[in-house]
Amino acid sequence: MTLFEMNNQTEVTEFIFLGFSNHPKLQGLLFLIFLVIYPTTLLGNTLIIMATRIGPALHTPMYYFLSNLSFLDVCYTSTTIPVLLMNFFLEKKTISYEGCLSQIFFLVTCAGTEGVLLAAMAYDRYLAICHPRQYSVLMSVKVCAFLVTGSWLCGLVNSVTHTVLAATLTLCGPNQISHFLCDIPLLLKLSCSDTSLNESVLHVASATIGLSPCLFTAVSYILIISTILRIPSAQGRSKAFSTCASHLTVVVVFYGMANFNYDRPREGYNLDVDILVSVLFCFMTPMLNPIIYSLRNKEVKGALRKLSGRWVFPANICV
Repeated sequence: MTLFEMNNQTEVTEFIFLGFSNHPKLQGLLFLIFLVIYPTTLLGNTLIIMATRIGPALHTPMYYFLSNLSFLDVCYTSTTIPVLLMNFFLEKKTISYEGCLSQIFFLVTCAGTEGVLLAAMAYDRYLAICHPRQYSVLMSVKVCAFLVTGSWLCGLVNSVTHTVLAATLTLCGPNQISHFLCDIPLLLKLSCSDTSLNESVLHVASATIGLSPCLFTAVSYILIISTILRIPSAQGRSKAFSTCASHLTVVVVFYGMANFNYDRPREGYNLDVDILVSVLFCFMTPMLNPIIYSLRNKEVKGALRKLSGRWVFPANICV
């Protein structure tokens, strides 16, 4: 496109979401589904955060990481679902240019932070199982705070970089996004300016923030499993595996959904399939995380019972 043609294009000030537009008769049902998913996710993750605060047995590095993971999931869903729910009532489902960039910033921050945080949690499980005698020294309060802060910084730096680069794109139209949310690859498709720098940074970020934590987590679990298999008693192996089973399940769900969402072939593109995969990654994963940890963890279940007991039978009631 020539400079003259670009100057004659209308500046994009808002975007129109086309997600779910193929099924107008299902708008009511879809609204109810997401209306259930959102409060369920908020409630489940909030309970996990509160349980890790009030349960003395949960005042350990693993649950400190878990509370941060739950907070991330709350932020992740709150960035997208409220806008999605409001758009179900509108014939023209739009988001402003500034709102789109804001959504990209928070989505990329949460996704990047979660990947690095899951790797930090894998390192915690590696130390607990493979080096139990040095665990309290190697995973001190300062180390925990450093790992969590480092995870957030990785996500923020990655997100700021992508958001700033996205803001430099010249968007000449059309302003239609074939999705229900804003994402970097979707904006690149709408750009009429050079996107080579954005794409290069996207590939670098995928390797550093995406692939590296995944490989680190995989290596950690290879070492963990090899250590568990060397434990002589079946009871000891079962007890050791139970301490990392919940995290391993969350890791498989997160990276499995992420890989299917971002790395599947684009040949034979289908909007419905694309939307379904994104729903599973963006909404189902945050909703499932607290369920996975509460179902497979006795300490979490005990803390949740204690928490529910406080609500049902509050202290200092005068009879």
